[in-house]
Amino acid sequence: MGFMASWKGQQAMRAHTKGELEKAKKLYQEAIDGGLMEARTMLSYSLLLIREGSYEQAMALLLKTQKAPDLTPDRKSQLFVDYAACCAKTGQLEKGVKLLEKQHARTPIGLTYQTLGYLYVEQLSQGKPVADENTVVMVPGPHEFSDPVPGEGLSVEEKQAILDKQYEELKQKALKLIDDSLEYDDEDPVCLDNKGQYFYRVLGDKAAAKAWFDKAHEEKPGQIDSLWFLSRYDIENGDTEAAIEKLETALEGRFSPLNYVDKDAVAAEIKRLKGE
Repeated sequence: MGFMASWKGQQAMRAHTKGELEKAKKLYQEAIDGGLMEARTMLSYSLLLIREGSYEQAMALLLKTQKAPDLTPDRKSQLFVDYAACCAKTGQLEKGVKLLEKQHARTPIGLTYQTLGYLYVEQLSQGKPVADENTVVMVPGPHEFSDPVPGEGLSVEEKQAILDKQYEELKQKALKLIDDSLEYDDEDPVCLDNKGQYFYRVLGDKAAAKAWFDKAHEEKPGQIDSLWFLSRYDIENGDTEAAIEKLETALEGRFSPLNYVDKDAVAAEIKRLKGE
């Protein structure tokens, strides 16, 4: 890596910090093309790409970042979280979860607890898979330590039973991870929100969910997803004004691909509630 590549990387990060995103993108790319291999700068660039929705480009950059000599354990965790987010946004949620599970097992930190908990809820909220004649289910391999293999010659009913069991196992695994995350840090607003979303979106227990959203909101009053879900309770209680207030606060937040709602959805909901 030459001096110019390093210099352009530093300039790109300065522009990024100032909100000069197009200038930052140009400088980041020039630095990468010039041979830059600094994880700190490459992760910053990948985050910019993710926030603008350029997921495939970000994934390619993140794969390259794995070879950076300054890839510390914390930066490696950030890399896996960002890659998992890209997977989730490109229809590869299961792949992202499996990759992040492996990284979390190696280095469990708050960031991986937060993200993996949310991705589990995303998986589970899709509901139980429904089997048909063409469904391929994976069953334990023929030997104790072998990988799962396709279950062949099974009836639709047998396949459905396997899928149902796997779904219930995922529910228990997700709940344990979320509970573990709160043992790790019982004031983490994202983990508190994940617990609320688990009750709300997976179990359909809105009463139990609200206590967790309230706790998350208390820890971080501007947290976007907590505000969104709390506004649902306001609407159900007929308090449109309170719902709008929460949503307008959410609209001022910094959205990420791992928010339950995006900025456009929040803005549209405010307009709907105002009758505009």
